[in-house]
Amino acid sequence: MAITARVWTLGKVLLLVGALSATFVLFAVMAARVAVRARDVSVPDLVGKPITEATRLAAQLDLQLNVEELRRPDATVPDGHVLGQEPPAGSFARQQRAVRVWLSAGPRIALVPSLVGESQRTAEIRLAQDGLQIGAVAQVRSALYPPDVVVAQDPAAGTQASTVRLLVNRGEDRTTYVMPDLIGVNGDQAAEVLRTQGFRVSITAQSVATGLPPGLVTRQVPAGGYQVHPGDSIALEVSR
Repeated sequence: MAITARVWTLGKVLLLVGALSATFVLFAVMAARVAVRARDVSVPDLVGKPITEATRLAAQLDLQLNVEELRRPDATVPDGHVLGQEPPAGSFARQQRAVRVWLSAGPRIALVPSLVGESQRTAEIRLAQDGLQIGAVAQVRSALYPPDVVVAQDPAAGTQASTVRLLVNRGEDRTTYVMPDLIGVNGDQAAEVLRTQGFRVSITAQSVATGLPPGLVTRQVPAGGYQVHPGDSIALEVSR
């Protein structure tokens, strides 16, 4: 009986020791996490700031700046200002950690190429290859130039600039008509009138229409009321 009591007492002691050990380990882990978390800081937003101000903001949070040597041209961010950063603003980083930043070289100044006579797409590609920005693109409608072709540029070719504005021809504005309702009209006569206005008319088929004389329009595509332009195709179906 005494041995059983001793074993029971020893078991309770071991259980108490185990519980205390588990509690100690739990508190130690929590304390370590709190200590680690206390060393994390929120990365400030450095984009657009001069490198001197960015360095000061980083130092206040015990962060270091790793500045890339090669600067990148940009039309909106001035020379010597932060163009980008890693990690991004708002993320958490450990104190003493380095934040990588790269700086802007400002707008790139280059000789503007001659773009008059080029298509808009070709002009945009050439400007991008030369590191130049595309400014406003104005439009004009004229029959004197092919459509979607640059007819003027500002500044002129050979000028040093960072941004180029273009004037692009969109082609002559086409005349718009409302498609008439031709049902019941003589198909050959309607086709002749429409062809004189520049439409491409075809009589595609003949349908059997009881009670109608032959040659009258029984179906048309497009239907009456639709907007059409000279050069569009019109299909007529007539009775037989």
